[in-house]
Amino acid sequence: MSDGKLLTYDPTGVFLAETGISPEDLAGVATQLEAARTETMADVQLFHSGGTVPKEKEPLDSAFIDMPNRLLAEYRADRDASELGRILKTAERLRESVDRVVVLGIGGSYMGARALMDACCEPYFNELSRADRGSRPRMYFEGNNVDNDASQGLLRLLGNGKAAKSVDDRWAILVISKSGGTLETAAAFRQFLAKLQCSCGDDADALGDLVVPVTGTSGRLFDLAGAIGCKDIYNVPDGVGGRFSVLSAVGLLPAAVLGLNVVQLLEGAVAMNEHFQQASPGENAVLDYVGVSHLLEEKRGANIRIMSVWSKALEAVGLWYDQLLAESLGKAERGATPLTTVNTRDLHSRAQQHQEGRRDKLITNVIVDNWRCDPLAVGHSELNQDKLNDLADKTLPDLMAAAIQGTNQAYRDDNRPTADIHLPDTKEHAIGQFFQMMMLATVVEGRLMGINPYGQPGVEGYKNNMSRILGR
Repeated sequence: MSDGKLLTYDPTGVFLAETGISPEDLAGVATQLEAARTETMADVQLFHSGGTVPKEKEPLDSAFIDMPNRLLAEYRADRDASELGRILKTAERLRESVDRVVVLGIGGSYMGARALMDACCEPYFNELSRADRGSRPRMYFEGNNVDNDASQGLLRLLGNGKAAKSVDDRWAILVISKSGGTLETAAAFRQFLAKLQCSCGDDADALGDLVVPVTGTSGRLFDLAGAIGCKDIYNVPDGVGGRFSVLSAVGLLPAAVLGLNVVQLLEGAVAMNEHFQQASPGENAVLDYVGVSHLLEEKRGANIRIMSVWSKALEAVGLWYDQLLAESLGKAERGATPLTTVNTRDLHSRAQQHQEGRRDKLITNVIVDNWRCDPLAVGHSELNQDKLNDLADKTLPDLMAAAIQGTNQAYRDDNRPTADIHLPDTKEHAIGQFFQMMMLATVVEGRLMGINPYGQPGVEGYKNNMSRILGR
């Protein structure tokens, strides 16, 4: 169990006289930040009340905010009948019956699940034996592109329709799409479904057990699930947009299949909700993050936001946030451009630009305070031509800490605004906090800017044009 320690946000590195902001600047927007927080929480009440939504707030997808609280309350009141209880049962059934699961979805329908897998599972999870995985299935992601070779490669890996003779050969599909009309996912589902049907051989009922949709209460995928005879169907909740859906069945079902502690994930989000609602500006990670980001964009033109993650396990978490920020605030010719980098890896390709390039960037480090695995020492060697014996007792976490400190000092010496988010670890409680923090921050900043953070008109334009070109 997690000790419940909260992540922290440290903006000290942005307090720079000529290129950053001052503590007084941040304190000066406290009233505006509190007003945006009040509006954000009022939107939750408005959604649940069923009242009339002002045109400028349509769509109002604010139900993600209290969803973790509601899911946990329902689970504790009636575990078996609750949505979370049903998700856990489905996950257990799949873990016992298959060795591979393919998640089909695009954008927010898969990015959160991918981030959870990479952050919370063992490194190289898919490469481990079934025993070393604790009988948890390998997981793959498709339906997020129309890449012919990637799809063909995965289908070959799955046996290309070969009849499954044991659990080691058997696989399942989680298909996630609210409408079922998104072309990339729909095309992939048709292709993978045909191969899965062949792999079931003469067992006509197996297909309904091995396909689990997460979709709306109506639409193409809902109808198709009925025709297939799917045993379990989960809903994308009303009032929860795709990129805000990671803590619904959209992300919870794949996470549960992987054997992750989804209760801890939701408890982390609840802890962040409480912190967001109760803590004052200056002590509130969400509000301070928004205030720093907004001020640097407005005062210094820092419209590129670098999320610098100091763990390979967090790369997909950063990409999830890239989509969240870009689709939510990239409207009306406004909105910062997000970019995820992984360090120390990307110091050898990006640091030059970040330290000596244009002064249009805010760098936010995401630092893991406690690693999953035991510290690995550099080690002593008789082959000391690399001159590393003087570092023999140092561990990789020691080297990482030195790299973080040295990089931050280099940025500060050149007056490059830099802030730090410290995660206690990459366990479910901490990742749940981070997801909820960034979703709340995105909505609060949208309200601060006067932009509706929900809806995605640009993506709709691409979809419509693609359909027109294909003659659909």
